[in-house]
Amino acid sequence: MHQFPWPTRRPGTSADGFRAVTLSAALAALAVLVPFRTDAQAPPQPPAPAARGGIGANLEYPVLPIGTTLPDFNLPGVDGKTHKASEYSGKAIAIVFESNHCPVSQLYEGRIEKLYADYKNKGVTLVAINPNNPKTVRLDELGYTDVTDSLPEMKLRAQFRGIDWPYLYDGDTQGVSMKFGAVATPHIFIFDEQRKLRYQGRIDDNQREELVKTQDARNALDAVLAGKPVPVAETRAFGCTTKWLSKASGVEQEWARIQAEPVSVEMVDAAALKDLRANNTEKVMLVHFWSTGCALCTSEFFDLETTYRMFRKRAFNLVTVSTNGPADAAAVLGFLKKEYASSPNKQFASADRAALQAAWGEKWNPSAPLTMVVAPGGNVLYRKEGKFDILEVRRIILAAMPDTSGYIGSKAYWMRAVEEMKKKRGTASEPAAAAKQ
Repeated sequence: MHQFPWPTRRPGTSADGFRAVTLSAALAALAVLVPFRTDAQAPPQPPAPAARGGIGANLEYPVLPIGTTLPDFNLPGVDGKTHKASEYSGKAIAIVFESNHCPVSQLYEGRIEKLYADYKNKGVTLVAINPNNPKTVRLDELGYTDVTDSLPEMKLRAQFRGIDWPYLYDGDTQGVSMKFGAVATPHIFIFDEQRKLRYQGRIDDNQREELVKTQDARNALDAVLAGKPVPVAETRAFGCTTKWLSKASGVEQEWARIQAEPVSVEMVDAAALKDLRANNTEKVMLVHFWSTGCALCTSEFFDLETTYRMFRKRAFNLVTVSTNGPADAAAVLGFLKKEYASSPNKQFASADRAALQAAWGEKWNPSAPLTMVVAPGGNVLYRKEGKFDILEVRRIILAAMPDTSGYIGSKAYWMRAVEEMKKKRGTASEPAAAAKQ
């Protein structure tokens, strides 16, 4: 089970034993919401493209003024070590605030990598810092990611994506992010050889790389290296607003809504299973066959339902199908209610498991779970009998869901990531190829 800052489960307890993360009442009383634009098709993330002027400075944590000395820091990194500002030197130092969950930050990941590669031999040191505390990010803000912004999952992202530059975590106290006044991920700060701030703001002028006209960060680096004035010293960063601990996040309210959602089960016969298998919808469908007598099946429900809550505002659906016979209806519903499983739930309408498996078009050990990802039109993107890797499942889903208007390019990012993942494993590329259809 992967780390999540919302309700978590102690080993061996039911969902009723979840421990909800609680922010202090004092912090909640100080809450001030930062306005942002939401996409009707997507979780409420603030894409804030340059055309809308970027994100303004936070009055509580002002942006570091030009000419200021590089603030000191002492932060843990994905390499397992703690890093101080004093250990970094060079003709220029670029501090980039980025995060795991933000789709805009993901879209800039390749550009940050290019900055790192193009300038590291020119005397430029690049360091990334994640400012977010994962406890302040709602589930419905994770619609474009496989992991959260926790340090352990930063390590997973760095390993998965091959991030070579230093990637540090400031989420516990956000003290460094406050000093910088980082308003968003991404937000870049460029210091000269004397550690004086020469540029802060956006990396370039468009989150869609093919539409970029002004390379602000590169222009600033080139000027600093040449000993010239930076042509434009400040711009407005755009992306996902920093998730401050001192501001209301809605995490507790979200969990209260989840607990109040109705849970139901619908009996399915062979015809209904054939129809479900065809997936005549516009949504990528994650299907999980399980039974109450299967310990592995029930232990995987938390990750499945969490994924549903992350992705359900996009073109995605989770359907659970109990292979228990009709006589076990009460037990099936009781378990699902303990899990707050408000996704669509089905149950075999007959005790003839073999016939219903045949209707679905698969044969598996009925005492073990079967998990599949099915694209619109019925193409199978993923199939696993037994224990599955939830991160792999999420990545395949992310590579298959269509882009939303606020984050053009997100699908392509995850398609490339899945393709690279499969190449490393020496496996075929069916999921990425199928996602293109």
